[in-house]
Amino acid sequence: MTRPPAALTRRLFLGTAAAAAFAAPAAARPPASSPRPPANPTRGRAGPAVSSRARVPDADSLIAAARLSGAVAFAVAAPGGALLESARENEALPPASVAKTITALYALDRLGPGHRFATRLLATGPLQGGRIAGDLILLGGGDPTLDTDALADLAAAAAARGIRGITGRLLVHGGALPTVPTIDPDQPAHVGYSPAVAGLNLNYNRVHFEWARSGSGYRVGMDARAARHRPDVYVTRMAVVDRQAPLYTHRADGRFEDWTVMRAALGTGGSRWLPVRQPEMYAGDVFQTLARAQGLPLPNPEVVTGRTLPAATELARHDSAPLADILRDMLRWSTNLTAETVGMAASAAGGAPPRSLSDSAGQAARWAEGRFGVAGLRLVDHSGLGDASRLSAGALVRLLAHPAAMAPLRPLLRQVELRDETGARLANQTLRVAAKTGTLNFVSGLGGYVTTPGGRDLVFAILTADLPRHNAVPDAQRERPEGGRAWVTRARGLQTRLLERWAAVHG
Repeated sequence: MTRPPAALTRRLFLGTAAAAAFAAPAAARPPASSPRPPANPTRGRAGPAVSSRARVPDADSLIAAARLSGAVAFAVAAPGGALLESARENEALPPASVAKTITALYALDRLGPGHRFATRLLATGPLQGGRIAGDLILLGGGDPTLDTDALADLAAAAAARGIRGITGRLLVHGGALPTVPTIDPDQPAHVGYSPAVAGLNLNYNRVHFEWARSGSGYRVGMDARAARHRPDVYVTRMAVVDRQAPLYTHRADGRFEDWTVMRAALGTGGSRWLPVRQPEMYAGDVFQTLARAQGLPLPNPEVVTGRTLPAATELARHDSAPLADILRDMLRWSTNLTAETVGMAASAAGGAPPRSLSDSAGQAARWAEGRFGVAGLRLVDHSGLGDASRLSAGALVRLLAHPAAMAPLRPLLRQVELRDETGARLANQTLRVAAKTGTLNFVSGLGGYVTTPGGRDLVFAILTADLPRHNAVPDAQRERPEGGRAWVTRARGLQTRLLERWAAVHG
């Protein structure tokens, strides 16, 4: 494989790093799942007025004008599922993050909208003279939104009970869900949108890497920042090395995660979020630091596996927001970790604890086929990050149009702003679109609901993919492949034109 020159690699690195630079107050926001940053238009344009159906361009003309390589499939239906218009609606294509709509419905059905994930602090012995006579256990319950501030509250609660030490061990347990080192092994090692998944997750399983030039070298730091706390991380380490490629390397040995970064890519300074591959150890390390700040010194954390724990007493707990709120944020920010965690929790709640992400995603696909009467779903994960997932536009529309899907899902979807073929926001947003977007390299999808100016509701799915170009992207360009942004911009422009057509013809 040919590597890009150092200058190109440095531009790529700095471009992705800039989005996360020195973002302490926003650190709890989940990372974007798309491998490419969204377009940043500076102007708006009003959509064309359509005075009669005779003037509305047909779908074939719109597709031809978009100049998209690859396949374009779509379906539009009335609520309830009556098909109004379609093209290649039975062709199975990667759904990308549009798959999160299925994940949301699956989690709501199996867990319920009010479900909360609990992270608990347990003691295996009594408190004697300010010390726990036994072990302290940090027990994860699968919460995808747990952050450093919540861990700090647990440490403060322990200190408030008068605990000043323990005689045993600090145990960390994430066995509520299987631990998966990365969502998609085909992604570059350093991208924050493909972290590990476990029963104990912290800061969306990301660690904050920051660097600044210092003399002839660099000062680097790794921390677990959130809104109120910014503790250093000791189990994740970074070294700056002289080389031309690769940009990053990573190695994990069960306790430490060791990263290296190419010196030529660093410039004068910056920061970015890196994925965590050993989430239980990461959470235990951060909790140890936060407890020490409360006057509670603890030994180094030890990760314990298995689903059975010794008898213990609960000292403190942190409950997540209700599942409906978590899913609303997942669909808005397209958080991959949240999708995988709630998806696996839903599978476990159904009585078949998943062995892997693909096993759990397969359970979700079979559930959706039985629940909504669709067929041909193939899901390899719950987030849509894996490019081997397949879904047809026709099946997606039938699913979304089902009353049992439309009622709970539509209120959770975000309102999508429409953009033209250049990526510019339409100044006159006459259509109200509640939908989920999906983006991979040379893959773009949009599925959901549109309300026309006349007040009619339509259900739609648009899937576009150039799989040969997607598969040909070299590893070094996975974050920003040549031509990828222009292709996705045209795909999103086509989505706008199709929605305008459907509103004029069927609205």
